[in-house]
Amino acid sequence: MTDRVFVDADGELLFIPQAGRLQLLTELGRVEIAPGQIALIPRGVKFRALLPDGEARGYVAENHGALFRLPDLGPIGANGLANPRDFETPAAWFEDRDEPTEVVQKYLGSLWTTTLDHSPLDVVAWHGNLAPWRYDLSRFNTINTVSFDHPDPSIFTVLTSPSDVPGRANADFVIFPPRWMVAEGTFRPPWFHRNVMSEAMGLITGAYDAKAEGFAPGGLSLHNLMSGHGPDLASWEGASNADLKPHKIEGTMAFMVETCWPYRPTRFALERAQPDYDAAWKGFPKAKLP
Repeated sequence: MTDRVFVDADGELLFIPQAGRLQLLTELGRVEIAPGQIALIPRGVKFRALLPDGEARGYVAENHGALFRLPDLGPIGANGLANPRDFETPAAWFEDRDEPTEVVQKYLGSLWTTTLDHSPLDVVAWHGNLAPWRYDLSRFNTINTVSFDHPDPSIFTVLTSPSDVPGRANADFVIFPPRWMVAEGTFRPPWFHRNVMSEAMGLITGAYDAKAEGFAPGGLSLHNLMSGHGPDLASWEGASNADLKPHKIEGTMAFMVETCWPYRPTRFALERAQPDYDAAWKGFPKAKLP
């Protein structure tokens, strides 16, 4: 994007790199992120994306609803999960380039383009409370059970875009970072479930504790609302027979973009989808009561 900038008039953009660094030059400053970090570009802010390592791969979530914010902590109290002090906004920066620059704008779901005789990233200073930011996911203060049962994954919520229905978000960004598992008398991985939220799940690094094989970093799984899903057979057997000693999950970072709306995969995605994904649940035996 050397001579091009992009602006999304439809929603804000959450960048989740999985491989390679990403440098985002915006009207309001420069933001550089690497795998393990995230960045947000607000709706309507022009930016240019550069690749310091020559190539990069990752995920982008476009949020059309209420702006992403930190979730209400409720009984957790004043601190925990993602803390405001760890979100970084850039210092003012500008470029003075009188060269043809293409501006690509996403508006009402379509892309529009025009060419200016200068770079629009020429804002010398700015004032306000809507700005790009970055966040290091390792700063997330994980909350979990220290007694029994499997808590709702909302305890791993980094950001939420609330709806007008409590408990049913327009969008949530949730992570599953390294953490201690100490629950007693409990099946520790996510059990089989379905709900009114659609779950798009990605893996940045390591392995996910509910999928023994086939879920590689850079991949994406999708379970739309009211679709039953859960761990594969190998993960279920391992967790069912495990000696429930304190265990630390390390070397992993998975995430989920959850929404009350159904996802509609593109033709490109469907043509590259795993055709036998449901085979992960083949051969489950009947559970025997104690």
